[in-house]
Amino acid sequence: MAKTPSAENNASSTTPPAGKGRPTPTRAEREAANRRPLVPATKEARQAARADLRARQERARIGMANGEEKYLPVRDKGPQKKFARDFTDAGWHLGEFLMPMMVLVIVATFIPLAATQFWSFIVLWIFILFAVGDMFILSRRVKTLAAEKFGGKDKLEKGLGWYAAMRSVQMRFMRLPKPQVKRGHYPAA
Repeated sequence: MAKTPSAENNASSTTPPAGKGRPTPTRAEREAANRRPLVPATKEARQAARADLRARQERARIGMANGEEKYLPVRDKGPQKKFARDFTDAGWHLGEFLMPMMVLVIVATFIPLAATQFWSFIVLWIFILFAVGDMFILSRRVKTLAAEKFGGKDKLEKGLGWYAAMRSVQMRFMRLPKPQVKRGHYPAA
């Protein structure tokens, strides 16, 4: 039986064509279709993106100042670092007064008497020696108390004493994260 043209058309319409019916796009065509600007294109979008970034940065700054673990840098994270911060912030340390002492020495150098200038430097160096001694004592105390609290010297983070000593040199109002304890309120060991 011979097929008529109308029968061939009916047969081809019922069976799907082989393949997808169009050529495969080249890699360049696919990349061009997916290409979007990396930065917002409109002025309003840029302003909204900037405002969002500022809001996130402000939230992170406030969170870090308040000592929220999520916003702290790696060097300040963890319960041992928090203990060292709180212990340091609870006491008075000579290192806090190092900057004011240096300012006084600078003022003393403007006095035209050589003896005043000489003795102001001597007093400053003696004060620095006492401040270093205070830092050393603080470092040892923090490590000892942290070892008692967190289960032995082998479980302490490296640099915990140095962390506390360096924090003690900063003036209290300049420390970040901000002190979370009042003076005299030492954390439980």
